[in-house]
Amino acid sequence: MDNNNKRKGSWDSKMSVSSVSTRPYFTRSSTPSSILSSDSDIRFTRKLGDHYRCGCCILAAFLVFILVGTLALYAGYTYLSLEPGGEQVFRGVFRVVQGDKYSSGLSDPSTELFKRVSRDYREGLNLIYRRSSFRYPFLKSEVLAFDGDENSDLTVHFNLFFDPRRYEIPAEELRNILARQSQSVYLANRTIDVESILIYEVSPSGPSSQSPSTHSTTLATPTTTPTPRTCSPLQLSYCSGVQHNTTSYPNIVGHRSLQEVIDDVIAFRELVDAECYRLAYQFVCHVLQPPCEPPSVSGRPATVVRPCRDFCLDFWSGCGARLPLRFQDALDCSRFLEYSTIGEACIPKPGCKESLKLRDLTSRLCDGVPDCADLSDELTCRYCRPGHILCANSPTCIPAHKRCNGHFDCPDHSDEKACLALSPSVAGLPALPSAHPGHTRTSGHVVFNEKGSLGKLCVDNLNTSGVNNSAVLRNVATSLCRTLLFQSVEEFRVETDKEEDVSNYVQMEDPTADQISFVQVPCPEKSVLHVTCKDAECGIQPARVTSGVEGLAKMAALGDWPWHAALLKDGVHVCDATVVHPQWLLTSASCFQGQQKAEWVARLGSVRLTSTTPWQQERHVVGMTKSPVEGSTVVLVKLDSPLLVSDFVRPICLPHHSTQPVYTNCHTLGWTRNREVLQRVELLESRMDQCANVSIMSVNSLCADSVYSMEDCSEEELAGSPMICVNGLDHRWTLVGVTNWRIACAAAGSQRPRVYDKTAPNVDWILTSIKEDH
Repeated sequence: MDNNNKRKGSWDSKMSVSSVSTRPYFTRSSTPSSILSSDSDIRFTRKLGDHYRCGCCILAAFLVFILVGTLALYAGYTYLSLEPGGEQVFRGVFRVVQGDKYSSGLSDPSTELFKRVSRDYREGLNLIYRRSSFRYPFLKSEVLAFDGDENSDLTVHFNLFFDPRRYEIPAEELRNILARQSQSVYLANRTIDVESILIYEVSPSGPSSQSPSTHSTTLATPTTTPTPRTCSPLQLSYCSGVQHNTTSYPNIVGHRSLQEVIDDVIAFRELVDAECYRLAYQFVCHVLQPPCEPPSVSGRPATVVRPCRDFCLDFWSGCGARLPLRFQDALDCSRFLEYSTIGEACIPKPGCKESLKLRDLTSRLCDGVPDCADLSDELTCRYCRPGHILCANSPTCIPAHKRCNGHFDCPDHSDEKACLALSPSVAGLPALPSAHPGHTRTSGHVVFNEKGSLGKLCVDNLNTSGVNNSAVLRNVATSLCRTLLFQSVEEFRVETDKEEDVSNYVQMEDPTADQISFVQVPCPEKSVLHVTCKDAECGIQPARVTSGVEGLAKMAALGDWPWHAALLKDGVHVCDATVVHPQWLLTSASCFQGQQKAEWVARLGSVRLTSTTPWQQERHVVGMTKSPVEGSTVVLVKLDSPLLVSDFVRPICLPHHSTQPVYTNCHTLGWTRNREVLQRVELLESRMDQCANVSIMSVNSLCADSVYSMEDCSEEELAGSPMICVNGLDHRWTLVGVTNWRIACAAAGSQRPRVYDKTAPNVDWILTSIKEDH
């Protein structure tokens, strides 16, 4: 089938081929079976036998049946479809306690800010309910209004619309679904206060029939005040073997009391007794009796901590077929967080170190490369004393007080990175025992780390309306964003610090000096600087001490290729992709052609597919756009939420339009034959005729070959693998091409020419597609 006839962006490419053989029949008249006509033409006629008549009748009846059925479907859709206003409508409200703040621009539905933010929440709600047990009657969601105090928690008012003809929709179940997604990736990792969620049914003729523009921040809400979540002692005797001793209700599966847990515990005990997963007991007890974090002094409410997503996926791979249907929606792993270095976001899978031993991977213990999300494989080694922190990319540990002491104590210099950073709070800074700071936040208060001591930048001395002070603050914000490897400042402002348990503040000794130094101060007014950065720098390798190809090994180390992504279809690695924007990847259309519907996940920040690093990130693929460029087979893949930029996850640069590039040191990335470890292959552009025998060439094709012959046959490249080169003008890595097919292992010693789709002709389309989506 011609590519131009395929549906653009379709995940299911099915082709139905129908072949109808026709045979001419000539109708017989009353003349003999053969006659000689006056013009000497001879015509033959044949009598239509009874068995042919029967076949024709059956065919005619079948066609009539199809016609009647089609008319019936059309009539049903036209006359029996849901009338406008016949939906079952539910009004809802929740409060966002992390990841978003209220600002005055959100009060006016006509502003671009309101439209953008409301679209994000609308799409998130749609994803949540379309993947729930009410996916079939669910019609749509609608964001009505936002309210709150300036720079405080954001309150979202919304409507949910359902088809009432399918079955009864209880409001309590809708609330439970949203509560289970309170930290969902569908909401771009924003955190909802579960106790603030209220959902109740309203009549179609009531307030829900108004357009969003008629609503204001004075929308009516139920007068019932939700009971704040509280921590209580763990009382389920079956789970007495876990390490935590407090829990809270409702739990992960929706039980609101100990008695409800006891009523259902037998179903979960059967899973453990079946030994379908060696850590089933730990997982079951962490969802029935999840650990509870008490409220903080700064006002953060009590929360429960869920298991991490990889823990959930492992449980499902062993016990999913046995899990009772009524619990499957609550334990959908896409709702669980991936491991995060930002605080205690989720519970990592226990026994990672023991798991490596069981898989005969003891060589990965104490090798300086983290293979466990909690770093347990590296923290109990001879080179790491108790209480020390691990350097990111080497078998070295240092005392915590040497972090940000002005000297490089780690071979990779990770101990002196992000000593000034952005964070919503000091409590939100990384809690991992690592010298590396982890993810880089784009927005937050300016916080510091000095010799392991944490605090905030105080600007009491600059909190005036003077022109000079504003210029100084802008210079500070700009310098900080560039230090954090962002291109520019989006916004900065002075706020009053509401975090009560901060004891350390520093102040710029001379804000106008070329080199700024800091001194500790009391900060009585608690004026702090809030900064938002934008546009992460592309094509750089900040985790490495050297740049370019200097010091690069064949086998990849963490941070060598921060833009490389592995695409997993239903948990199986089938393709690769490259990050061109925090929410967009570029790969090959062949990855999705002829594929059935599946769960596609992009994994980044890892160079060993069977390992889980603290800096690894996973995102669901939610959309795809095919290139309109003639001869190109690349596609843009959209992720469900933006990636957190770090030294290990970062976009690559696209080719420049304005200058003629000079590319050097070209490489592609592939995997060892067992697809365990990422590695590089050096490339050299070749003549087009060398590739003509191995693939169909187009005007957008580029032919390349490996510089060295592959005698060991140890490397395999998948569809979507990149051709990346160093741009000689700015010395940054640039995405030059994308391969369309898997390149398997060739015969020993033979060269394997590769065909890539050029990226340069697609740059305008890539940038336009990303801009239009935002």
